[in-house]
Amino acid sequence: MQHTSWEKIETEQLNEKISRKMLSGEHTTVARIFLKRGAIVPRHQHVSEQFTMTISGALKLIFDDHSVVVRAGEVLFIPSGVPHAAEALEDTLEMDVFGPRREDWIKKEDAYLRG
Repeated sequence: MQHTSWEKIETEQLNEKISRKMLSGEHTTVARIFLKRGAIVPRHQHVSEQFTMTISGALKLIFDDHSVVVRAGEVLFIPSGVPHAAEALEDTLEMDVFGPRREDWIKKEDAYLRG
């Protein structure tokens, strides 16, 4: 069992427009991600199922055949293996939950977000 606050978790600055804080258990990763307006998350996919919850701002998720804008208070589920990208339409704070956990993030092998 682990009890903490987001303020105590290290912030990773992934690039000039995206930063995150994350925690991982044995099977799940949860992350708070801040994206400045105009930030782009390049197209990618992963084995993890993903719940994206926008706390403030607006995030446009782009799929092969459509896009969805997730605004404050809304949640989007992305199934395992579905390619997607994202664009911050405003300064956006979001929370993502992944299962299984994001080994690439834990090992800092997420080059698509860095740089």
